Amino acid sequence: MPIIKPKLFTTLQGYTKEQFFADATAGVIVGIVALPLAIAFGIASGVTPEKGIITAIIAGFIISVFGGSKVQIGGPTGAFIIIVYGIIQNYGMTGLTIATIMAGVILVIMGLFRFGSAIKFIPYPVVVGFTSGIALLIFSTQIKDFFGLSIQDVPAEFHEKWITYFQTSSTINYYAFGIAALALLIMIYWPRVTHRIPGSLIAIIVTTVIVQFFHFPVETIGSKFGEIPSNLPAPKFFAINLTLIKNLIAPATTIAILAAIESLLSAVVADGMIGGKHRSNMELIAQGLANIVTPIFGGIPATGAIARTATNIKNGGRTPVAGIIHAITLLLIMLFFGTWAKLIPMATLASVLIIVSYNMSEWHSFKELLKSPRSDIIVLLTTFFLTVIFDLTIAIEIGMVLAVFLFMKRMAEVTNVGMITRELEDEEEKPDPNSIDKKQIPKGVEVFEINGPFFFGAASKFNDEMRVVEEPPRVRIIRMRNVPAVDATGLQTLKKFHHDSQKQGTTIILSGVHTQPLYAMTQAGLFDLFGEQNIYGNIDDALDRARDILGLPKLGRPEDFVPTVKREMKN
Repeated sequence: MPIIKPKLFTTLQGYTKEQFFADATAGVIVGIVALPLAIAFGIASGVTPEKGIITAIIAGFIISVFGGSKVQIGGPTGAFIIIVYGIIQNYGMTGLTIATIMAGVILVIMGLFRFGSAIKFIPYPVVVGFTSGIALLIFSTQIKDFFGLSIQDVPAEFHEKWITYFQTSSTINYYAFGIAALALLIMIYWPRVTHRIPGSLIAIIVTTVIVQFFHFPVETIGSKFGEIPSNLPAPKFFAINLTLIKNLIAPATTIAILAAIESLLSAVVADGMIGGKHRSNMELIAQGLANIVTPIFGGIPATGAIARTATNIKNGGRTPVAGIIHAITLLLIMLFFGTWAKLIPMATLASVLIIVSYNMSEWHSFKELLKSPRSDIIVLLTTFFLTVIFDLTIAIEIGMVLAVFLFMKRMAEVTNVGMITRELEDEEEKPDPNSIDKKQIPKGVEVFEINGPFFFGAASKFNDEMRVVEEPPRVRIIRMRNVPAVDATGLQTLKKFHHDSQKQGTTIILSGVHTQPLYAMTQAGLFDLFGEQNIYGNIDDALDRARDILGLPKLGRPEDFVPTVKREMKN
């Protein structure tokens, strides 16, 4: 399959009027959902609010037209807030523009050289570590506006921020705090009323009306930033500064890595929701194009947004047309209602971003990873604290290097060296009495064997192999007799595989689990998830369990069996 093949051109073949109305409905709803988020992300990143909207319009349109996912919604996201804010503080808007374009070029190169699948090799603890760290940093940046504190300049460093907050706690604006708390409560409880209209939009409308009607002394977008333009700006070009480009290589690479990770994670989640398969390399090229074009119009970095993509799917969006309509909806809102956005209280936007940071935090995953093997916990906590205390770029770099070294150590621990007593003598390999070729496999049972350590580098291969069978079997046996070790990414893959299999009506049985994988699974709660009745030390007991599930006698009957096709995954 060629790299340059956007999903839009594929999905338009046989496109129906019914699907257009479904896509149009989803696109309008997602456009409305994206408006407050775009404004909030823009402000939190240290730029004016319209730059967030411009990014959602232009980048969202390009990502939908050229992307490799049918339902991906692109735009500014919370993942970029900290890195963008740091670039602006050090290099200004010109520096951000250049860094974003550089990141776009890197993404296009990654797509053209088929690096889409390589992103899957980033260990799960690294992703959760820096994502949770970013969430905590976003939360910490919103305390000032949430409580309406009188602070002229909020320090950039995490610990200095909180020291300043405590020192100025006596300056709380109780009107701002009340508005922020009301907005927070609306967003928390509104989903109980309906999921069709986003709680953030309701919170913004209600709190804005209250502030304007009662003339509360609360800071608004207008009082802080002035008027919001009601039109797209003309493209703006800049002079090339080689020294600045050299200094921005590291930040630009971080933006590219974040965009790649978040967009492909979003695409994977979307695949699970619609039962599709995205084109990862085409998606990277689309993300790159978006980040090359958007900054020329004053925008900020963009990528695939998981929450907006999920909203698109839940409202019926099934083709890139929904994403295109989402961008057009935002453009119309900006043209005709943009000036009204200046009335939105800053305290309300702080509440919106606090909800975003909570959803980003992945605290459930963080908590579960603390039960993983010790090496994965070290990677998780190191990446998390480096993100919070120092810098996101450093966190990703050190997290990846640490993961590699600890994996090498783990492999050394599980490597056995035996004495060879008959050197240099040709001898046929001894027959394997437990070979699956010698077993009788009942109809409705599939046996899959993993050979080698089940770590972050093998997880994507496992997922690919599991997609080979179009019709899921009643029972799937996973043989792990040749798996000496498993890491957090492998555990997460098994957990997701179990969840997907349950939805398909397939029972999973594990066979031949060694000590380290069994201990790691027990610590992570997977032993209880699969159930003791579905974990066995050898293939014969596992096959007997499969026969019990199918209602067959343990010895079976000849007509109940089919020829075996052995499926292996070697790392």
